[in-house]
Amino acid sequence: MPIKKNDRTAKPAELGYRMPAEWEKHEATWLGWPHNASDWPGKFEVIPWVYGEMVRKISVGENVRLLVRHQRDKDFARRVFKHVGVDLRKIQFVTHPTNRGWTRDTGPIFVMKSNGRKRKAEAAIVHFHFNGWAKYNNWRKDTKVPETAAHLLRKKLFHAEHDGKPFVIEGGGMELNGRGTLISTEECYLHPKIQVRNPGLGKVEIECVLKDYLGVSNILWLAKGPKGDDTHGHIDDICRFVNAKTLVLVRERNSKDENYRPLAENWDRITEFRLEDGSRPAVVELPMPAPLHFDGVRLPASYANFYICNAAVIVPTFNDPNDRVALGILRELFKDRPVVGIHAVDLVWGFGSLHCLTQQQPA
Repeated sequence: MPIKKNDRTAKPAELGYRMPAEWEKHEATWLGWPHNASDWPGKFEVIPWVYGEMVRKISVGENVRLLVRHQRDKDFARRVFKHVGVDLRKIQFVTHPTNRGWTRDTGPIFVMKSNGRKRKAEAAIVHFHFNGWAKYNNWRKDTKVPETAAHLLRKKLFHAEHDGKPFVIEGGGMELNGRGTLISTEECYLHPKIQVRNPGLGKVEIECVLKDYLGVSNILWLAKGPKGDDTHGHIDDICRFVNAKTLVLVRERNSKDENYRPLAENWDRITEFRLEDGSRPAVVELPMPAPLHFDGVRLPASYANFYICNAAVIVPTFNDPNDRVALGILRELFKDRPVVGIHAVDLVWGFGSLHCLTQQQPA
C-alpha cells in the first residue's frame, strides 16, 4: 500500500485538489484597487473609472473582494462604484497593503477538492510566492496577499516549493482547462537568463511542481508572447481555453509587424498539442489589434486578455477595427453568457489588461 502523508506534508494533488477552469462557477472575483501611479504615468486618473466599469459587469453575477490599503482607498472606490451604478452590497473590502493591483499574478490561486455528492467541495489556496516578475523590487506587500486571503476565508494554505525553496509562478503565466491540461510559454518560465523566476530549475522540475500543486497531468509549452509585455511572455496575452477542448490563439496577419514571426511559431507548435485525454484541441484564431503605442512605447494590446466571470466575458477593446471581429469570434464561442467589450487603451499603458487585474474564487 502507498505511504499515507498527513496534510502538513502532502501536496494538493495528493489530497485530491485541482485548479478549476475559469468558466466554472465563481463565488467571487478578487481585485486590487489601483494606487500606484507609476504603472500608468500620465494616465492614472482614468484607471479607477475603468475599474468601475469592470466591477459593474462582474458584480452582476458574483461578489467582488477588493483589496484596499486603507479607509481612503475604500471611500474612493465606493464613490466610483456609486457613480457607475454598482450594487455596493456585492463588494467586500479587504484591507491589505499592496504594491500594485495586478491580482492575477499576486492574488490567491484557488484549488478545489470534491468531498462526494452530499458534501460541499472544499477550497484551498496555493501560494506561489510572487517576486515582482523577477524584474521589479517593490513586491513584498503583494506576495503576502494569499496569506491574507487564507486567513480571511479560513482556507488551507499550501506554500508551493521545490526542495524546500519557494516556487514562483504567476497566475497570468498559466492557462488551464480544469480537466488536467495546463499551457504556458518557454519565453516566460524556461528562459535561462531573462526574468528567471526559479533559478536552477529546468522544465522537468517546473512541471513537477505544477502537477503537484495544481492537480494537472498534462503541460504544454508555446514559444513567445507579443511585444511590449514586461512579464516576458505571459500566456494570457496569447492563448486561452474557452472550454475544455477549445482554445483561442492570437495571430498577427501583417508580415511586417514585429509580432508576426513569434506568434506564427506558436501556431506551428499548437498543431502538435494533445489534451489530457490524447485528443487534439480545437483551435480558433483570434486577431491582434493594430500596433498600439504610447509615449513611444509598444503596448501589449491583445484580445486574449479577456476575463470569464459568471455574468459575462469582459474583453479589452482598443478603438480598432478588429474590436468587432474579436468580440464576434468570442460571442460565437461563449453561448452561455454575454461577451462585452471594455475600453482598455488607457489600461494597457500599465502593460496589462482585464485578465491581469482579476483572480477568480471558484464556488
